[in-house]
Amino acid sequence: MPAVLPPPFRIFLLRHASADWAKPGETDFDRALNGHGYAEAEVVADKALDKGYRPDLVLSSTARRCRETADALARGLCGMDVPFRFIDALYNAPVETYLELLQSSGPAASVMMIGHNPAMEELLHLLAGGDVLASAIPQGYPPAGLAVLDAITGNDDTRAGWHLVDFVAA
Repeated sequence: MPAVLPPPFRIFLLRHASADWAKPGETDFDRALNGHGYAEAEVVADKALDKGYRPDLVLSSTARRCRETADALARGLCGMDVPFRFIDALYNAPVETYLELLQSSGPAASVMMIGHNPAMEELLHLLAGGDVLASAIPQGYPPAGLAVLDAITGNDDTRAGWHLVDFVAA
């Protein structure tokens, strides 16, 4: 089990919503959400907020589809002081980069990452385990899927791992 030391005590892993394929002359980085993706982003943000899931910090890829997914969450958090950090390194990053960013996220008790597959699925696998992953999302990590993980602490207050609390889909 990889080491992500406290904090954070809760991690939210949000895969960006559905996006169009790149148009001629457009880069993958600049792909926008499609109509279905905009709806997915709104629905997953509403469901998460209805369940009381409010991160203390949001780390998002700077890719357009991630920024647009983050916008739906930001609208739902309107009036709440939640910092959003847009990080170039999350685009096309290996899972190790996601882990490093979680580890260096500072004192926030809960952190949401908005990013891409396959890193999101790999990170959920690393933190919660393959059996949990297969049970929660047998068809793979869907667009606008949100995994909610809580830290498990051992008897001596050391980090013992992560528990998948919920998986929210649009």
